[in-house]
Amino acid sequence: MDLGSVDRITADAIGEPGMRTFYLQVRAGEQLVTVIVEKEQVELLARSVLELATEVPIPDDVKSEELSLEEPVDPRWRVGRLSIGFDDEEDRFLLEIDEFVPEVDDEDDERSILPEEPESITLWASREQMLALARHGTTVVARGRPRCQFCGNPMDPEGHVCPATNGHRAPRA
Repeated sequence: MDLGSVDRITADAIGEPGMRTFYLQVRAGEQLVTVIVEKEQVELLARSVLELATEVPIPDDVKSEELSLEEPVDPRWRVGRLSIGFDDEEDRFLLEIDEFVPEVDDEDDERSILPEEPESITLWASREQMLALARHGTTVVARGRPRCQFCGNPMDPEGHVCPATNGHRAPRA
């Protein structure tokens, strides 16, 4: 699906920290497209945008509520891969979004036969749209559970079993 230049792009999450579902949502004219993403994909997308546009300040005039998800939040599928690029001549970002395809080990397994080719979405967004997305996405990710100072994994209120402390429970930071 080629959406061309989009009118709006955002990432947000629904649910309580530790139980949230993250979404990437795009509007192109009357078409609203929503897909499920992982928290780490939102973090990486925000970081990649900032790396590609290091010489331009992030706009301050975009309000968070303008980047909230639009209803209905009806995701098409789960994202497997995000690819981002920047076109200097056009001064805009290219984002390619590929559907997640589960790996199946057993060739005889019925689930290994996919009924259709995985979908993909291609879109173009302005520098301002992507910088606003990066800023908002970083804020959304930060609303989650605190991360362990030793291993970086999210911690529940009672702490967690930390691999960096050889499996001992790390105290809540």
